[in-house]
Amino acid sequence: MYLSMISTVAVVAHLVIPVFAASPCASPHRRQASSVPQYVLDYAPLVYLTTNDPYRPSSIGAQLQNTHPDLNLTAVPAGSYPSPLTLSNLNSLNSVANSDGGADIYLTSNGDYTSLPAWLKGTTPDSSGSTGSTISCAVITNDKGGGVLDAYYMYFYAYNQGNTVLGQELGDHLGDWEHNMIRFNNSKPSQIWYSEHGNGEAFTYDAIKKSGQRPIAYSGNGTHANWATVGTHDHAIPDVSFPGGPLKDTTNAGPLWDPVKAAYFYRVTFPSGTADGDSSSPSFTAYNGQDPTGYLDFTGAWGDDQLARNDPRQKEFFGFYKYTGGPTGPRDKDLNRQKICPNNGDA
Repeated sequence: MYLSMISTVAVVAHLVIPVFAASPCASPHRRQASSVPQYVLDYAPLVYLTTNDPYRPSSIGAQLQNTHPDLNLTAVPAGSYPSPLTLSNLNSLNSVANSDGGADIYLTSNGDYTSLPAWLKGTTPDSSGSTGSTISCAVITNDKGGGVLDAYYMYFYAYNQGNTVLGQELGDHLGDWEHNMIRFNNSKPSQIWYSEHGNGEAFTYDAIKKSGQRPIAYSGNGTHANWATVGTHDHAIPDVSFPGGPLKDTTNAGPLWDPVKAAYFYRVTFPSGTADGDSSSPSFTAYNGQDPTGYLDFTGAWGDDQLARNDPRQKEFFGFYKYTGGPTGPRDKDLNRQKICPNNGDA
């Protein structure tokens, strides 16, 4: 996810087009996904996790079982929201008083998350790429008309371990949402977006590595940023990937994850007359009429607020911090973007 220390660096590029070879892969078995366009499944990305990354794909719902809502570093009073919180009613937190419509709410660990409890570790996919009953993916489609459909493949991890800079680990936080987006034209993929920290990279579909017809993403060690290649990726400058530098992700072809084998499936629509590029008023519908939707409307953060500077667990390094605030969820990923790159520059 986004590391606060790079937020002031200027954006200088958007598109890099390497050429890769393809390899075959069998079509996966998936959860029931009634009426999801078949091509959204057939071209769904496959994700290689990094071999030594201890933080695997995690249950979206379990995050709620292990957290409670905080506002201004104080627990929201019981009785001001439903109990228990579930993926169906999480958006009720948007109505908490003085929370800026929920935007100031943080899902805060019930214990000390800096002690790295077992629930942060997630689930390692099995030999078929499945996480079994652990649902760690939400697929959201936006039919933009004219034969254009955008499919967002959202990936959830309970914990983000930040990069190490000059011996200092910076940017750790609870909760981690990443995604690929594929733009389809007349049912055929044309472009793909890889979220990476503060922004990401876009490629033509023909340019990226595939397994059969399915695009490949490589998940950064600890950070889970999505990269199109294995190796070392410097991201000190957003949107520019160098082979070396002070702020590096590493990727390799570790365990293979097939996110859509355990996923929720939705369509998103916007009010009539909404301008292309205006993502402010989404409406989510489950394809099967059963998958929960409330969590998609939650406007707050999926982890603790940044630990205070005087908290003994916090570590500061030239104004940057080891423990930062949790990220916002899928709603905030510019689901009605005009181009393959987000309008808001938020990965």
